[in-house]
Amino acid sequence: MMKRHSQRALHPSLAEEQALWQQGYMHIAGVDEAGRGAWAGPVLAAAVILPPTSEAAETLRDVNDSKVLSPWQRAACRASITRVATAFAVGAATAQEIDTLGIVRATRLAMARAVAALPLHPHALLIDALSLPDLPIPQRTFNFADSISLSVAAASILAKTERDMLMQQLDAAHPGYGFGRHKGYGTPAHRKALQTLGVSPAHRRSFGPVAAVAAERRA
Repeated sequence: MMKRHSQRALHPSLAEEQALWQQGYMHIAGVDEAGRGAWAGPVLAAAVILPPTSEAAETLRDVNDSKVLSPWQRAACRASITRVATAFAVGAATAQEIDTLGIVRATRLAMARAVAALPLHPHALLIDALSLPDLPIPQRTFNFADSISLSVAAASILAKTERDMLMQQLDAAHPGYGFGRHKGYGTPAHRKALQTLGVSPAHRRSFGPVAAVAAERRA
């Protein structure tokens, strides 16, 4: 099943989930990713199943698309999500898998791993932007799902906060690149570090700016 939205909602709600609950689907997993556009590090995905209660929605009233929240807001929301959610899980695809598969297939792989890691089998999925054709689970895929569906917004926060923690670890493993600050995205500081230090094992060598530096070093 497929549903598309042409514009963002003002704030995510349980309307999409309620439509599926009314059709008899019990466990609805919202799925989203973080790090798709970064030059380094893994792409992370999360899957979140929320309970069908007004109390849960009220507790998660501050949950929104992770991109519009500050780091401290995301941390507070993460604590609420992990406390209230019926089930949640994360999945990842490494930089090497991204280079081998391409970013879209690797993102789908991370999402599928997150769904597979759920302790409960989801009866349906709500997914931001990408469909998961290899999963035999009913699903709705639409743009801006992280600002429309509360479970997808929750997934976006778990994926983002989990990836940020992993990038802090990569910062310690590969000092000098600033992974803890820019999280692997293409900032001027990251570009300068790449040109100075060269390509690290954490980088996505198939991404243009990284490939260009690698080629310059080989020349």
